[in-house]
Amino acid sequence: MTSSDFDGLLALDKPPGMTSHDVVLEVRRRLGSRGAGHLGTLDPAASGLLLVALGAATRAIAVWQGGEKTYEARVRFGWTTDSQDLEGEVLSRRDASGLTEAAVRAASRAMVGEIAQVPPMVSALKVGGQRLHRLARRGVTVERAPRRVRVAEWEWLDFALPEAAFRVRCSAGTYVRTLVHDLGASLGTGAALAALRRTRSEPFGIERAMALADLRSLPAAEVLARAGIPLEEALAPLPSVTLEEGAAFGIGTGRPVAVEPGTAPLGAGPHSVVLRDPRGAALALGELRPHAAPGQALACPHVVFRWAVRTGRPPSPPRAAVAPAGGGEGG
Repeated sequence: MTSSDFDGLLALDKPPGMTSHDVVLEVRRRLGSRGAGHLGTLDPAASGLLLVALGAATRAIAVWQGGEKTYEARVRFGWTTDSQDLEGEVLSRRDASGLTEAAVRAASRAMVGEIAQVPPMVSALKVGGQRLHRLARRGVTVERAPRRVRVAEWEWLDFALPEAAFRVRCSAGTYVRTLVHDLGASLGTGAALAALRRTRSEPFGIERAMALADLRSLPAAEVLARAGIPLEEALAPLPSVTLEEGAAFGIGTGRPVAVEPGTAPLGAGPHSVVLRDPRGAALALGELRPHAAPGQALACPHVVFRWAVRTGRPPSPPRAAVAPAGGGEGG
């Protein structure tokens, strides 16, 4: 398989010192893939798992962006900076010599679960149409509304106070630098992020990732064989519905069709169900909605993969009821 034929994800181990966009540009140059995009930004100083979507997977990025993330990090107590990590300007230095391991552990336990978090000014979020990090570079600080995030697990790995290492598993959109900043505030010492590495972006782990040096030196086919995750495999965690031939044709034209939902959920969002042909190949991502007929649901395609796009009339009469024409994407 050539890089131009590949549809799926490429798992890379981003080194510190590069932006996530820098990595995507490397992939595009090395594999000749213009349609590449990354899933979940890693800050330039951070390292670890960066997933890059290629081919048809770029149209399914929303499927994987919301998965839980796992990070390993180091914190330095006694420091606060304007970026909440050691890369920023130091705002204060406090004596952390009286800090104990027990106090740190207790403070972190209070931050496990659903919490409110104010995004840092160095984030890529937009306020008033402008990226926060661009405002921050101009010395502008704006009000940011707190967001609800979830810390599923916080495990301490090593203590060498005033530094310590930990592993955290959290919801997508959680800023680890802000967790560290808020931890330091609760302890009264201040704290800044000293190092950060992403090891999982559910359902994928760093063990699948390729170093950038290998991306640059190995043949494209070997890069994809070693670090590529084909689209079918990447979509496997999602529930799916297998369509009969006529319904598959309808989905390929972007029309909703009536199906038997099986155990697939209803109303779970526009990318919640994989719609497959009778042979099990993925045709589209969509959503199941309630249908008036007993035991039926309406399969509404939102992303139709290019190999499934159909025009004209089906080759044979459909064996599943086709609903009136509705929304859907082709291409």
